[in-house]
Amino acid sequence: MSDELTDIYQELILDHSRHPHNFRTMDGPSRMVDAHNPLCGDTLKLYVRIENGRVVDASFKGRGCAISMASASMLTDRVKGCSLAEAADLFETMHHLLTGTGRPEPTDLGELGALAGVRHYPMRVKCATLSWHALKAALTEGEPAMVSTE
Repeated sequence: MSDELTDIYQELILDHSRHPHNFRTMDGPSRMVDAHNPLCGDTLKLYVRIENGRVVDASFKGRGCAISMASASMLTDRVKGCSLAEAADLFETMHHLLTGTGRPEPTDLGELGALAGVRHYPMRVKCATLSWHALKAALTEGEPAMVSTE
């Protein structure tokens, strides 16, 4: 990745962390999941409203490091309008991207590609994946209402 692209991605992450999108409590969510990263201290609650098999709204509240907050902000932007299957596929794609176990190209993911650099910092991967694990639990009825990176 070029230095210029890396700089742009870093600015995008900082912007999302300073001014997170969809940072609000949702009234009447279909599903709500508490998520905690004991290593870093990140905590968040993900709210998802599902209607007719689609995610029609997503939001979160919480506190954490810049990467955790930026990842949750980008997740809630991207997942709105997705079918449950599309959202589940997006989780898999992002999990592979963030952990370095797959080959999705960051440029194919729009803003989410900005998180690709996290895989080079193993201690930060759990920060970036926290909200994504909450999403996975929210998409599956009967899953626990609490997820942890440990």
